[in-house]
Amino acid sequence: MNPESQTDQSSCEQCKARRSFLTKLTLGLSGVIGAIMVLPGAAFILGPVVKKKKEVWRGIGSLDSFKIDDDFSLVTYEDPSPVPWSGVTSKSGAWVRRISDTQFKAFSITCRHLGCPVRWVKGPELFMCPCHGGVYYKDGTVAAGPPPEPLHTMEIRVVKGQVEIKTIPVPLTTTPLKESDV
Repeated sequence: MNPESQTDQSSCEQCKARRSFLTKLTLGLSGVIGAIMVLPGAAFILGPVVKKKKEVWRGIGSLDSFKIDDDFSLVTYEDPSPVPWSGVTSKSGAWVRRISDTQFKAFSITCRHLGCPVRWVKGPELFMCPCHGGVYYKDGTVAAGPPPEPLHTMEIRVVKGQVEIKTIPVPLTTTPLKESDV
């Protein structure tokens, strides 16, 4: 046997082994790069489905600062999920009315149509949205306009003489809007 043919044969096997290693390495790196590209998009799409909304109890004032009457008061609080740079946009609001010694009624300030802030008008006792003419009755139900749902009702509790409101990220509508609603 010729020693040169043995060398060619062993170098050919080394080439096959090297080629096999490089093929596996290329496929592995391609898989890692593909995962790096796909995972952020998948997390963005699936995040709202699997992530629970952050609920936080926020103090809105002492029990004595709310009179028992039929009028609503505007209170502001920090949104439960603000980012450090959000500034004034991290503030949200609610319309609160004290019904009895420990019973309150509270509605989110956010219109269920497209998220504009509603205002309480004392004379006709209506919540009105200035953007698209949404009108809500005193109990939060829709009176007129495009809103598809009543105002979001918020939970309130009294702890050691302080009134607290259960906040969630800004609630908009839960039903899909039709093109005619916009």
